[in-house]
Amino acid sequence: MRSRRSLLTIAGLGGLLLGGALIMSACGGSGASGSAGPAKKGGTYRVAETDFGFSDNFDPTGEYTAESWAMYRGLLVRTLLGYRLTAGVAGNTLVPDLATRVPTSPDGGKTWTFSLKTGVRFAPPVNRAITSHDIVTAFERIDTPAIAAQYGFYYAPIAGWDAYAQGKSSTISGITTPDDQTISFHLTTATPDFPYRLTLPATGPIPHEVAKCFPGAGTYGRDLVSSGPYMVAGSQSVKITSCAAITPMSGFDPASKLILVRNPNYAPSTDDPTIRRALPDNFSFTIDTNQTDIFNRINAGLLDDSPNTPPASIVASMATSATTKQRIRVVPNDRTRYLSMNLTTAPFDDIHVRKAVNLIMDKAGLQQAQGGPLFGAIATHIVPDTMFNNDSSITSYNPYATPNSAGNLAAAQAEMRLSKYDTAGDGKCDAAACKNVFAIAGNTNQGFNMVPVIENSLAKIGITLNFRELPPGSAYATINTASRNVPFTSITGWTKDYPDPSTFMVLFQSATIIPVGNVNYSLVGLTPAIASQIGVPYPKGATIPSIDAQFGICAQTLAPSTRQACWIGLDKNLMENIVPWVPYLSDNAVHVISGAVTAWDFDQASGGASYARVAVNPAKQSH
Repeated sequence: MRSRRSLLTIAGLGGLLLGGALIMSACGGSGASGSAGPAKKGGTYRVAETDFGFSDNFDPTGEYTAESWAMYRGLLVRTLLGYRLTAGVAGNTLVPDLATRVPTSPDGGKTWTFSLKTGVRFAPPVNRAITSHDIVTAFERIDTPAIAAQYGFYYAPIAGWDAYAQGKSSTISGITTPDDQTISFHLTTATPDFPYRLTLPATGPIPHEVAKCFPGAGTYGRDLVSSGPYMVAGSQSVKITSCAAITPMSGFDPASKLILVRNPNYAPSTDDPTIRRALPDNFSFTIDTNQTDIFNRINAGLLDDSPNTPPASIVASMATSATTKQRIRVVPNDRTRYLSMNLTTAPFDDIHVRKAVNLIMDKAGLQQAQGGPLFGAIATHIVPDTMFNNDSSITSYNPYATPNSAGNLAAAQAEMRLSKYDTAGDGKCDAAACKNVFAIAGNTNQGFNMVPVIENSLAKIGITLNFRELPPGSAYATINTASRNVPFTSITGWTKDYPDPSTFMVLFQSATIIPVGNVNYSLVGLTPAIASQIGVPYPKGATIPSIDAQFGICAQTLAPSTRQACWIGLDKNLMENIVPWVPYLSDNAVHVISGAVTAWDFDQASGGASYARVAVNPAKQSH
């Protein structure tokens, strides 16, 4: 999702670098020594990016970006259940974190009970044991509309959820805490994937004595109280004697830095040291708006890592040397990059236009704009094949196949002739609504590279776009605000929320259309009532298609094979009968690290570096 007009390519580099991915697995997963020496405790792991891009000011209740989740899971927020924080299939495996074990449901997925470990404590300034009531506080924040939890829809099956949200009850009746170490969730419908939903950072414990002081959306991030091995620098100096006494932690400035130090209350005995190794003494996350400068500084040893995708030219240069090649990490990322079309705005309110866009789009050009085949394979549908266990019924599926992945003009024009916007019958979108259509792009190297590819493709069928290129944070703030009603976006990409295809399909549920923090950019499932609530005009005489019924059937299906077949059917329905996206890349995460890094791994669940499993040799760092 982070991502100059020179279309740099690295054709032929993929085979060379896939060996680097194997090196990554050994170096990261086992913590084996690298050229900078053995992995030891100490030092500062230094990360830079062009823009934090936080979607909710780092407030875990609403924050919804891969980088923030990687920070939370590895460093700051422990949840009832978690993952092994490593790459590959093992990284998607559910493990206990605050809970003593992964439970089973006694009634087919409607009741889930957890026992908490003892000895887990909040960092300063709270300095007390974490109890089941702190998890209740987290859920009450999620269920408070004013706080705008961006993925609160995942918890709607909890009994009493709506009553609490509407102010009809002072508690969420479906969450009970018989004692400080026990919490139970009682659901209104069978939800077999509910344990995975309890790995999401919003569900981590939050102390009521601090949370009560931050009743608004995006307000708690500056004073996040850690439950993990690190905390925000300056936490120990914050006073919580009253809400008025609380001041922002000195280590966090959303415009420039996030500095983390060790949490003195963290007890490794309550954690799994093979998962959270917690080797660096400190983490430094800073902003540098020059993407190329970031990677030049990594090469020079002045930085160690970045969540930004490296420019293809830098990767190509590093690949020519056996020494620097070892510092490239390539990992399949369970992510789809896509172009989003808004079903309520002209000309994309016409399905024939949306199909024509899929047929004409130069996906090979978009792949090159991202850096070439090394950075991912061309996508042909919504959910990554890996999320379907590479089922043969979907891996070969391509409803908009073109001769060479560079668009099919004849087929696109034939589809456009069926559109109400082709007034001349010439296979082009020639109505006024097809010209100068507002669009959002990212202002990163990859984002700039994509714009001419998209413009050249759509010009062939008569559509011209007026792109506004924004930093990632500003771009997402714009498209996440539903009332902006952006017609077309190219910055969009989606990584799973947890290892189930449903976490892609939620992007098309009507329940996910919310005023702020909206991720259903195409507005699939919009109704006149929802349109009124979010300040978007509902198209006259139109009916926006919905997947809600089909989603509900799939979500409650228990048998794994039947469940998967159901999600595959929904994927195909979206691609053929609704057509909200142009999927173009099944993403690989490509990281470049410094020569001072002695251990590195990828957090498959979050889709970013596994900060819990990195290490650095300070003697090898430049300053």
